[in-house]
Amino acid sequence: MKRVFLFVLDSVGIGGAKDAEAFGDAGSNTVGHILERANAGQADEAGLRDGPLELPNLASLGLFHALEAASGHPLAAQMKPAEVTGFWGACDEVSHGKDTPSGHWEIAGVPVRFDWGYFPDEIPCFPQDLLDRIYKDAGIDGSLGNKHASGTEIIRELGEEHVKTGLPIFYTSADSVFQIAAHEESFGLQRLYDLCEVVRGHVDALNIGRVIARPFIGSSADDFARTGNRRDYSVLPPEPTVLDRLTGDGGRVLAVGKIADIFAHQGITKLRKANGNAALFEATLATMDEAGDRDLVFTNFVDFDMLYGHRRNVPGYAAALEEFDRLLPEAMARLRPGDLMIITADHGCDPTWPGTDHTRERIPVIGTGPGLRATGIGVRPTYADIGETIAEHLGLKPGRHGTSFLADIAANA
Repeated sequence: MKRVFLFVLDSVGIGGAKDAEAFGDAGSNTVGHILERANAGQADEAGLRDGPLELPNLASLGLFHALEAASGHPLAAQMKPAEVTGFWGACDEVSHGKDTPSGHWEIAGVPVRFDWGYFPDEIPCFPQDLLDRIYKDAGIDGSLGNKHASGTEIIRELGEEHVKTGLPIFYTSADSVFQIAAHEESFGLQRLYDLCEVVRGHVDALNIGRVIARPFIGSSADDFARTGNRRDYSVLPPEPTVLDRLTGDGGRVLAVGKIADIFAHQGITKLRKANGNAALFEATLATMDEAGDRDLVFTNFVDFDMLYGHRRNVPGYAAALEEFDRLLPEAMARLRPGDLMIITADHGCDPTWPGTDHTRERIPVIGTGPGLRATGIGVRPTYADIGETIAEHLGLKPGRHGTSFLADIAANA
């Protein structure tokens, strides 16, 4: 039996991207800078953690070996254990953007070679003719926001006015995205989804990557909170991914979290939703238990990016990494002969970096499986090498954009 478990730690970059300067990100390093701050004694603002970063399980798989290979971070050497039990390396990104779809599609074997459309960082950010068409087709009288904003800040600012007027909150970010926040009860969850469908149809011509429904609950600005009913309306990848290739060849893709949305539900056999990294991990364990021969379990752990990277919360990010590390043995205990586990990321989001955008970084590629070698795989030229390794392991024909490293890690199997 051969199975693959692919875990994307959203935004857990390790610096060193060869083209980081072109993105204004030269010197960014998500893991490296968190390591510096944690080891310098910066405590979690809620008092949940203090002291040096403790990631023994990720370290044993080679995370700090990967950090050293990717960026030469000076603290990596002292964090490396004497012995590693997994394979480790890093990947550069060749896609034109540093966004979520680009990273995930490239991991799945399809780099994004075109340029996304973006909305300018000005108020209003959306063209009036676009808004007028949306209002007409959706049957609404207008909107609030119409600017670049943090999702939590904009509902705190405009949530009460939204509930009072019934006008949805439109906003964007440095990503190629049109986001809509609305109250689940006063506006209606299905009505929000329907509105997103309307907007999706109008932004296709602008090459916007995602329309995102951002539902929230609460009675006032003091207690508004986003819910787990987020839904992403993405464009389709430009060609078949390893997900399509696997399902087309009789295998299954079991998606956990926002993976199905990122791929516009194409190439997905079954999905599980959950809210928060701990719940996502529990859903992943349940999915691992049901996975059979030639199944791919594909999970995105979004909290690193959404709650800590974009909000530039260094100690919170450190605590989230330590929580994942504590949970990791539960997944590793489920590995059987023939299994391949890969832990990676889709971009960086350095919480010490100026602004709130993603950062252009290399990503770690660490993993293990019964009978696989504990070895370095180097710095790979494209994330697509991950997809091609999965393809080879599950018996698929090679794709066009990457090179499998399966032979490197399976040499002594």
